[in-house]
Amino acid sequence: MPEFAAPLFLLLLPLPFLWRWISQRAEAQGAAILVPDAVGDRLRSRAGAGAVAMASRNWMPFMIWALLLLALSGPRQLEPTPALPVSGRDLVIALDLSGSMVRDDFSIDDRKVSRLEAVQTVGSAFARRRGGDRVALVVFGTEAYFATPFTFDVEAVAQAIEGATIGISGRATSISDALGIALKRLEVSEAKSRVVILLSDGANNAGATNPRAVARLAADMGVRVHTIAMGPKDLASAPEERGVVDVATLEAMSDLSGGTMFRVKTTQDLETVTAALDELEATAAKGLAAEVYAELWVYPAGLALLGAVLIGWRRDG
Repeated sequence: MPEFAAPLFLLLLPLPFLWRWISQRAEAQGAAILVPDAVGDRLRSRAGAGAVAMASRNWMPFMIWALLLLALSGPRQLEPTPALPVSGRDLVIALDLSGSMVRDDFSIDDRKVSRLEAVQTVGSAFARRRGGDRVALVVFGTEAYFATPFTFDVEAVAQAIEGATIGISGRATSISDALGIALKRLEVSEAKSRVVILLSDGANNAGATNPRAVARLAADMGVRVHTIAMGPKDLASAPEERGVVDVATLEAMSDLSGGTMFRVKTTQDLETVTAALDELEATAAKGLAAEVYAELWVYPAGLALLGAVLIGWRRDG
């Protein structure tokens, strides 16, 4: 059933009638003249006909006044909406944007793509499936910073992932700083579950803190850290090669914090990981329903505008 957001505006509805009554009282106090009865009867009949014509011309402004007050009162209709899922989880996605992410050793639809493009394709889809979580995005290279703050707008996070650019935060890899800045924000979080998903394709070579020490801090705070080691080669198999992923460190970080480490060598591996994370950190199926109103003020406002145009047209004519 329709309702009004500001019904007090309707109290102004009698104002034009009150003003007209006061004006007529003031006019009635003017001078009078005595005339014969026959002349008076004729004048009264003409005045009556004129009053009818005047009333027919004046009803439109009163109608416009009523329609404007109706629009200002904010008529609206409550629309049924499904309950919004709320998981009670704060989740940080930490994405490596170091220089090595430019390597094109992944493939999508039989097309060679860079590591970053593979992450953007799969990671944005993962973010969009986090409805009910409060999600934030941290990007890191030499420095680490929040690209998006905590929000239930997972579409905004997904778009931020799709728009990430290599080198925007420096071309080195500061894994410890990325986790540290995520923990700093999670420290004041009141969520029941706090999770960090950290993806890197390199080894920690920037920042003053040891990644394992930061992972211990996460464990003390009750924050789970899932790590994704991305790249076909790692330090253990190619210790002399630059830009290979430090699987041992990422595994230690996840173990220390009670999370899981995932090894990713292909795009298919990355898709499997995101599916596994969906199961590990499942979203809630129900939550609080939101009150969403359909605003109806535009209809009386439109009729009032139409009436004003009609009055202007009559006067011009």
